[in-house]
Amino acid sequence: MNISSFDDLLTMARQQQLPQRLLFVFAGIELPADCSPEQRARFEAGQGGALVPLMCVDKSPSELDSFSALVSEASQFDQQWGMVFAAAMSGTLAKPPSSADAEVPLQRMVEAIKQGDIGAFIPFDLQGSPVHFG
Repeated sequence: MNISSFDDLLTMARQQQLPQRLLFVFAGIELPADCSPEQRARFEAGQGGALVPLMCVDKSPSELDSFSALVSEASQFDQQWGMVFAAAMSGTLAKPPSSADAEVPLQRMVEAIKQGDIGAFIPFDLQGSPVHFG
């Protein structure tokens, strides 16, 4: 699966055999108080920082038209986020996953992001482009 934009994620989720639920965690990017001068310089140049989960939401692919729709909904919460992490969960042929089904996986995502364990998620920047770390 090659996802080069948020729209690719939506398209692929809609094409899966099993119904999907998309999970999103919006994160702020902050500079830790105990940072070094080098870390501060990198941060001020737009690199580095610590990811801080701010809010999360789950959506079925049919509930979301575009990245701009997700951004518009997120803006209602007045949080300054810099990145959104996405994941998907599958239901069964008989039952699509519900918001209730997504609660525990969303909390696991939040905890994983707090610990810097982000390899299982797709991060997107403010324009809906995938972010590549490393």
